Amino acid sequence: MIGAIVVVYKPDLSLTERLLARVCNQTDIVVIVDNSPNVNDFHSVIDNYEYLHFPENVGIAGAHNEGLKRLLSKGCEYGLLLDQDSHIPSDMAFSLSSLLLASKSLNHNIIAIGPRIHCEFTDKKVRSLIQREVFEYEDLVGVTQIIASGMMIDLGVLDTVGLKDESLFIDGVDHEWCWRARRLNFSIARAKKVEMVHRLGDSRAKFAGITYKVGSPIRLYYQFRNILLLSRRNYVPLYWKVRCLCFMPLRMFLNATMQDNRLKRIKFMYRGVIDGLKGCTGSYQKNWH
Repeated sequence: MIGAIVVVYKPDLSLTERLLARVCNQTDIVVIVDNSPNVNDFHSVIDNYEYLHFPENVGIAGAHNEGLKRLLSKGCEYGLLLDQDSHIPSDMAFSLSSLLLASKSLNHNIIAIGPRIHCEFTDKKVRSLIQREVFEYEDLVGVTQIIASGMMIDLGVLDTVGLKDESLFIDGVDHEWCWRARRLNFSIARAKKVEMVHRLGDSRAKFAGITYKVGSPIRLYYQFRNILLLSRRNYVPLYWKVRCLCFMPLRMFLNATMQDNRLKRIKFMYRGVIDGLKGCTGSYQKNWH
């Protein structure tokens, strides 16, 4: 059986309903994990779904874990993780699960596969300039990490790899799980011929001719803090540590001078750096009452 986990937070109902209409026809079970303060009802587009509501917001890692545990309890073999603003093709679940099943005959020990990402803001395929390809085989490319939305996991490996790291709360959660799996000699892959439209960040801005992602001010807290937390772990790739740490000063400058809500952004960045150096984990609200 294939189950889907759709994580929502104060959802744009039109986008979320578009996603649910697609995913319910592709999977056996749909679990909606809602981190919003108020209850949301999606019965106008989908009749049967499991609904888990966490008004206190348990973060993306906590939401994924609750959904994964629910899928395991229902006997699912594969779990498809999705964000509320992703736009999936009509056959994505079948394509990814087929690739996972077929990959068992290979020697790459693949446990998670994601689609190619097409950014909705830039209308371009997302290409990493740094991440190296580990292997290539027919319709699959081995990579060091993939984003959470669109990731299909072989649920049978969770006992070995473990669930998502809830101490990170949100940013870096997907990559950390992939790196942890690779440390245990599992492989992560991207499907060459499966493409998903996804929003990366909240908007885009330009500086010196370079386009960069812009997120909400509070996300800066998690991004800066988690870079410092993850950079201490020996299984996190060196290229990621170098890139993120070297670009931190530039990101601070851009957010402090080029964006709206500058003082709020400075506050969140400062607190993220402080907590990252101190080793604080969990939600922002837990650390800054």
